[in-house]
Amino acid sequence: MPMVSVRLWPMAAAWLGLGLVLAACILPGPAGAVELGEARYRELKRVLVLHSFGREFLPWSEFARSIKADLETQSPWPLDIQEHTLLSARFNNPGPEEPFVAYLRSLYENRPPDIVISIGAPAGKFAQKYREQLFPNAPMVMTAVEQRLVDHAGLTDNDTVVSIRNDFQASFRSILQVLPDTNTIVVVLGASPLEKFWLDEVKRNAKVLESKVSFEWYAGLAFEEILKRASRLPPHSVLFWGLMSVDGTGVTHEGDTALRRLRAVANAPIFSYQDAFFGGETVGGPMHSTAETSRKTVSAVIRLLAGEKPVDVRTEPIPLASPRYDWREMQRWGISASNLPPDSEILFREPSVWERYRWQMLMITSVFLVQAGLISGLLHERRRRRVAEVESRQRLAELAHANRYSAVGELTTSIAHELNQPLGAILTNAETAELMLKADFPDIGEVRQILADIRRDDHRASEVIRRLRSVLKKTPFEIKGIELNDTVREAIDLVKAIALGRRITLTYLPTLANLHVKGDPVQLQQVVLNVIINAMDAISDTDAGKREVNVASVRAGDHAEIRVTDTGAGILASDLANVFNPFFTTKPQGMGMGLAIARTIVEAHHGTIAAASQAAGGALFTIRLPIAR
Repeated sequence: MPMVSVRLWPMAAAWLGLGLVLAACILPGPAGAVELGEARYRELKRVLVLHSFGREFLPWSEFARSIKADLETQSPWPLDIQEHTLLSARFNNPGPEEPFVAYLRSLYENRPPDIVISIGAPAGKFAQKYREQLFPNAPMVMTAVEQRLVDHAGLTDNDTVVSIRNDFQASFRSILQVLPDTNTIVVVLGASPLEKFWLDEVKRNAKVLESKVSFEWYAGLAFEEILKRASRLPPHSVLFWGLMSVDGTGVTHEGDTALRRLRAVANAPIFSYQDAFFGGETVGGPMHSTAETSRKTVSAVIRLLAGEKPVDVRTEPIPLASPRYDWREMQRWGISASNLPPDSEILFREPSVWERYRWQMLMITSVFLVQAGLISGLLHERRRRRVAEVESRQRLAELAHANRYSAVGELTTSIAHELNQPLGAILTNAETAELMLKADFPDIGEVRQILADIRRDDHRASEVIRRLRSVLKKTPFEIKGIELNDTVREAIDLVKAIALGRRITLTYLPTLANLHVKGDPVQLQQVVLNVIINAMDAISDTDAGKREVNVASVRAGDHAEIRVTDTGAGILASDLANVFNPFFTTKPQGMGMGLAIARTIVEAHHGTIAAASQAAGGALFTIRLPIAR
């Protein structure tokens, strides 16, 4: 036994090694399995797409475009998409299909497609009819076909259907809800066999609504005739666009060319049940969703390419989607959003001015609000200032009035002297006239001269009283045009008597030009009066022969100046800054209000008043007022 075992072990080891080598060559490991899986997904997939009318016939061309785009995006395999068109569906009397069948057989006999996609009912029927001759083993997806057009009896285990379900009654009821005044619905359909089928179906669906609205049928007509009729529709009509692949004369209409021409001439809104026509020509409503149909079709195709059995890939017919409406068409036809179904979606809404420029308008509004607040605040402040100015002028008028009473008190002796002179002369002349009239032969000429003297003296007294009253009267601040030389002259006439009593030489040198200013004559006269009285008080201690007060008026540019000089001791440099301050005075009995009131009055007239000491002695007061334009 040991000898046998020793001999068998080398042989067993050899067979075992050979088995392992063969297993490694025949059975792939985990890495080999991954490589095979990747190779599987790198394999090119051939996709045959059959069109019913052509690549540019809506709505099927839109279904095809969406399906191809989604396939290329979602497919894990590289795709070779080949498209063919069943031209016979375009014609009212289609010819034989055998040449087309032979053409496809020659193309795919040796290289059959991995999957067949038929777009629309004619393509689906063709594929069902000839699939045993063309591609008996390839799975097929029939899509974008209405469920009533599917030949369920002809379906095989290799067929999957992604169908749609038309609901014309829902479309018509939606139109009546959106436009409740509608009287007529005009249905536009072509003349191909498919379109003739749908004409009968639409008529059958419309019967239940004939009591609410009338129907007209633009089917089997030349498209030019349809355009003429659509341009002359009665009020409260709408157009319902079905299909127009081939018109009554056999003319084909690709894309949405026919619909665009119809919209250009129609005098009524256009509705449709296909969203391929939505977004420029139709108002909208419940429509088939191209995106939903494409999504389900692509899902079925990928599942079939991945190896699932077609009998396991089933989809329910796709109904009309929730209503969608074009805001631009609603505006064009005056359709109110309040009439739309509750679940409606409004697209292409042009943003309002507020939505488009929201931030800009908010910023502008904020600026306006801030500006309005500032303006309101400024107006309020202006009103407060005006009220304060009025109150200030009232206080100024009252203070000035009190100051004038004080000044007149100082002029009492002068005023009494000025009044006594004409009154005494009047009395003397009156007594003289009485004596002359007692004579036997009075001199009438002499009496007449005496009466003239009495009248002259009376005028003198009246003028003194008038000037006194003008100074003492209490009047509000009143701006008017005045001649400044006359105002200064009246003020000097009031004080010349007191100047004479104090042995002061008072002179006035007016400018030859008129000095027209705007101001209150009484208050400006008070300013001149205060300055002259202040000057006479300043030289009260000066030698009698040297007491002089000189007043002059000149024009300096666009200002009028009144200059008052005296021959007193002048103003100390330390007092110049305070001379116009209230209650500042260098007089033992003074109150310090005369010059302060004078400055307030001058500034209220937009003028200035200044004081200075002259090099030759004495003080100089300069009053500047703007010349009136």
